This record gives sequence, C-alpha cells and structure tokens, in this order.
Amino acid sequence: MLLDFTKHFVAVPTEFKLRNNTSCSWKVTVKLMNGRVTLDQGWATYAAVHQIKIGYMVTFKLLTPDTLKVIIFDDDGIEVVNECGKHDEVFAAKE
Repeated sequence: MLLDFTKHFVAVPTEFKLRNNTSCSWKVTVKLMNGRVTLDQGWATYAAVHQIKIGYMVTFKLLTPDTLKVIIFDDDGIEVVNECGKHDEVFAAKE
C-alpha cells in the first residue's frame, strides 16, 4: 500500500482484520518497509489458504480504521468466493 493510503488514518494500525466476501475475518500485522505500508505476519498464510495466484487481482476497501474488506478476482476477472475454512487460529480474528 502506498503511503498516500495512510492519510486516511490518524495513526496507521499495527494490525488489520481482513474481512472477505463471506464475512470471515483474518488478522495480519502491518509494517512500514521501503516507503510502503505492507501486510506482514498472517498475509502469506491468508494468500495460501485463499489460493491467491499470480495474475489474480486483490482489492482492499477500508471498512473501519482497523478492518479491510478483501475481494479477490481470478485471472478472468471473476470474483473468487472463499468459504470460511480451517486456518491457523493465531491469525483468525476473534469476533
């Protein structure tokens, strides 16, 4: 995420909840790296569990100061719907 994205925050959170199109939530940490805000711990596992592949487009919409809605589109531009499955309890966001 470009630093311009951070203008929407009083302070950039240290973690975000990612909420997908079936309302499942996933926790990822955030860090500043090379002038960008990056999703860190939890993102690689999220991407693997949700089978995000090269060529897919991932969009993020800010819902609350610490929650991003994530929509994944495959390489044909079709929205990918992921049911809540078992994943690492460390990164599952508690409701």
